[in-house]
Amino acid sequence: MRNFRKLQVWDKSHELTLRIYELTSEFPREEIYGLTSQIRRACASIPTNIAEGCGRETPADFARFLQIAMGSASETEYLIQLSHNLKYFNADQYVELTDEIVSIKKMLTALLKNIRTQV
Repeated sequence: MRNFRKLQVWDKSHELTLRIYELTSEFPREEIYGLTSQIRRACASIPTNIAEGCGRETPADFARFLQIAMGSASETEYLIQLSHNLKYFNADQYVELTDEIVSIKKMLTALLKNIRTQV
């Protein structure tokens, strides 16, 4: 069992989730049950799955949850793109968020590769 709070990728994904919550509070009211909810859930799923995987006993179980986190990161990346295309994120926000999610995906890939050597 690992302490998820010690993982840099968990910390970065948690910080991104907080940022997404902050920025989406400015989305149009009609998006509350649509895009706002979806991007928040997708982004929060990244650190959630990392944390859940850390609570599992085997490296194989941990790797499976990291894969789920990677899927959520890809979903978040697309939803950031969509939000930008709909003019809900300005260009600076889009670049900042995209850089963060790409960085998180790279970290997840590296961690997953490391964990798979333990399987």
